[in-house]
Parts: sequence; structure tokens; C-alpha cells
Amino acid sequence: MQAKMRRKPRITISEGDYNRLSNLASACERNQPEIAENLAQEIERARIVSDRAIAASVVRMGSSVTYVADGNQSKSVTLVYPGEANIEQGRISITTPIGTALIGLKTGQSISYAARNGQIHDLSVVEVTPPRQDALA
Repeated sequence: MQAKMRRKPRITISEGDYNRLSNLASACERNQPEIAENLAQEIERARIVSDRAIAASVVRMGSSVTYVADGNQSKSVTLVYPGEANIEQGRISITTPIGTALIGLKTGQSISYAARNGQIHDLSVVEVTPPRQDALA
């Protein structure tokens, strides 16, 4: 039995992340239209705040996130841009379904997302560690 998509929670994205992710979605339109559409839909529904006003508990680019998917054991990853992704090092791309689902969530929030095979998963954010300041530059 396949899980049902739940209503998406409110999310917040910093202005800097919004601008860079909008550009990334545009760049993916031609060769990866599904990725572009999913990313664009997610960031367009976000509340945009200044880079200085984003709470430490909100997942943003460069954040380290501990999450639980489908009630399984927790996992910790760092959310990165595609060129920085390395699954062995726990660096997950924003263009993956999990990466796109994580952006803008805060500690304690949950979201349903569709994997590339169409299966629906439930993900809950357990802990967020903000990116290092030098990673934001």
C-alpha cells in the first residue's frame, strides 16, 4: 500500500538561497525538467526572509540535518549544490527528492515527498545545524 501525500508544511528560505536555487532550477529546465519543476515549486511556496533573519533551526544550503524517513533509523546529511554532492560523505544534493523536500523545513516539521520511482515517503526533521559562516561566502 502506497502512502498518501500530506499537505505540505510552511517553509522559509533565505533570500540568498532563494536567488541561487531559482537560478539552479532555471539551469535545469532544459536537460532535467522534472528536477527543475520540483525545485521551482518548492521554493515558490516558501516565505522568503533576509539572510540575516533566517532562524538557525531552518534547513538551508550547507545545513547539516538529522532526519527520520518512514519511521526508520535517523540519518544525518549536509544539504549541498549538485557539484558538491557525495553520498559517502553524507553530502546530499538539493536536486534529489530528499534534498528538495528538506529545504526550508525547521526542526520538528514533517513532509511527504515522492521518490523518483513515485513511492511516497514521510520525512521528519529531528535536528538542524546551521552552515558554517565560511560555507556561506
